[in-house]
Amino acid sequence: MRLTRPMLAVAGAVAVLALAGCGSGDGKAEAGIPVTATGSLESLAAKVKCAPDMQIDSDEVRQAICKVSAGKFVFATFATDRGQREWINDAKDYGGFYLVGRKWVAVGTDKVVKALQTTLGGEEEIGVDHSKHTS
Repeated sequence: MRLTRPMLAVAGAVAVLALAGCGSGDGKAEAGIPVTATGSLESLAAKVKCAPDMQIDSDEVRQAICKVSAGKFVFATFATDRGQREWINDAKDYGGFYLVGRKWVAVGTDKVVKALQTTLGGEEEIGVDHSKHTS
């Protein structure tokens, strides 16, 4: 089969539509979730109007405790995507609710995470629920 310009144009259009999801979006816009915020721990904290109480300030991770009207949460930023994912995977063993952005995470109650998501965007992840385990 020989590729011609019209065939390449059709293949390109199909690829664009597939990558764009035919314009249907991922449901975030319909749910009112903004584009995921980026930036330093301080700039992200400023967006949610909290004064971060720094707990860890290293090259790999910066972590602070923050308080907003919905409650307290832990805010962490990471030097690498891999470092972030390893931290989340380890932390999720302890349960909790996680709002995950690019190189940052906020950890708190479901109520706090949902409140932060309206400003910061991000994806919610849920830790392991150990309440059903018996001894």
